[in-house]
Amino acid sequence: MIEVLDPEQNSNFSDHYIEFPFDLSNVFWIVTANTVDTIPPALLDRMEVIQLASYTDEEKVKIAELHLIPKERELHGLTEKTISFTQEAIFRTIRDYTREAGVRNLERKIAAICRKAAHRLVTEKTKRVLVNAKTLHNFLGPVIFLESDLTAKSEIGICTGLAWTSIGGELLKVEVAATAGKGGLLLTGQLGDVMKESAQAGYTYIRSRAKELGLDEKFYENTDVHIHLPEGAIPKDGPSAGITMVTAMVSALTGKHVKAGLAMTGEITLSGRVLPVGGIKEKMLAANRYGVKTILLPKLNIQDLEELPKNVRNAITFIPVDHMDEVLKLALED
Repeated sequence: MIEVLDPEQNSNFSDHYIEFPFDLSNVFWIVTANTVDTIPPALLDRMEVIQLASYTDEEKVKIAELHLIPKERELHGLTEKTISFTQEAIFRTIRDYTREAGVRNLERKIAAICRKAAHRLVTEKTKRVLVNAKTLHNFLGPVIFLESDLTAKSEIGICTGLAWTSIGGELLKVEVAATAGKGGLLLTGQLGDVMKESAQAGYTYIRSRAKELGLDEKFYENTDVHIHLPEGAIPKDGPSAGITMVTAMVSALTGKHVKAGLAMTGEITLSGRVLPVGGIKEKMLAANRYGVKTILLPKLNIQDLEELPKNVRNAITFIPVDHMDEVLKLALED
């Protein structure tokens, strides 16, 4: 691949099987990958990388209406007169049965619906099948992805973060318990090295600001802090949950509730600075899907909000922060 992509070498590329030189200097190569992490540095250096964001739910609905449904209708011998989909049914299929960055699984679900509809038309002698939100479970069975309201009420030691995943954005619930002990910091939930380091940096920040936070300056000598991220079977990593973990820790240590309807994302430093993170578009779309009304995000990430659809920008209040002191003042109830 390095030979093929390097313009200095590909004018006389020789295949090792037929041993015949090819001139590839005028060929424009397009290659795809799910992640760039596994691409060798020498090969990546010869590429122009274009990151493609995941589709929004609205974009998926339009793709389904204009392309996927007409295609599956034709493949299954159906027409617009024999089967129709309501827009709400498509939304519910996307949110309840297919969580993905693209539309591959959505196409499979639409195909499954068309097969069952064709069977019903033949066996029940009906003339038309309507797929709506109420009848969707008859075609696809029980809901696969149940959406729980993670920000419905204020709680102590529980804070909601935002994470980027391979299928888009997700809400990340962080739970912290402070118990009598010897100053240990325990991390569970299959966290990666970067996330563990964020938790440790955040814990040190709390220790350095103990007096200002209303804590005993030597609280760490007789208190154990346990940070847990539910859904332990799913690996989690990245710096985005830094301010979320610190907020949950301070809440657990001080007994103050984290405000309801709030989510946040951002990396933290030892001095308490909030650094920008990636995947802002996907995270904000996830927050909107779950009904989050207020989001705290790094001040340097405000420019990334321009990528969001207008309806999402209007539905959420975005508050820029650049220091952890601001986050705690905004996130914790008095």
